[in-house]
Amino acid sequence: MPHVRRKSATTLDPRGVLVFDTRALGRQAGAAREVSCTVPAPESLRVELAEVPMGADVELSVRLEAVTEGVLVTGTAIAPVVGECARCLEPLTSSVEASFQELYQYEPGEAEDDEDELLLEGDLLDLEPVLRDAVVLALPLAPLCAEDCPGLCIECGVRLADAGPGHRHEDAVLPEWETLRQLDVFDQHDQTGRPNGAGDR
Repeated sequence: MPHVRRKSATTLDPRGVLVFDTRALGRQAGAAREVSCTVPAPESLRVELAEVPMGADVELSVRLEAVTEGVLVTGTAIAPVVGECARCLEPLTSSVEASFQELYQYEPGEAEDDEDELLLEGDLLDLEPVLRDAVVLALPLAPLCAEDCPGLCIECGVRLADAGPGHRHEDAVLPEWETLRQLDVFDQHDQTGRPNGAGDR
């Protein structure tokens, strides 16, 4: 689940890798600066089958722009992704690109206890909650090792991409009929559930 953004209750560390200083903008609407940097990924950027490893290099391109209400932050993040294929469960690696745009306000809005409100702490802003939301939402819920991955054999579990197109189980018994086989009545029925010979009437 995406990180829930909250009003910060503590003073930000200006040395934090995802803390940005907006002092150079002043409060002059229209003033802007752009920042490109590589930062280590924070922890828990993950969904069920894919994640950005903690500490992995995340490439950031960020534009900070002073507006009347605060500082508008627009940017993109590119991060490596590891996980497993949703069809064949093989490990995979890829990357994800996430875009974001959020307003950090100078002062709290009129609504009380607005959990989605982002505030500047003096001249500092914390980009981590915005980055976290954007990256987690961009992660694939069902990643694939290849678009045409055939998955696993439902009979033996072998990876079909390795087994080849000739892989068959022609003599396999349907699982739901295995109990009947063990009760010695399987031979009295065909695999459709009808007694043998019922279709000859």
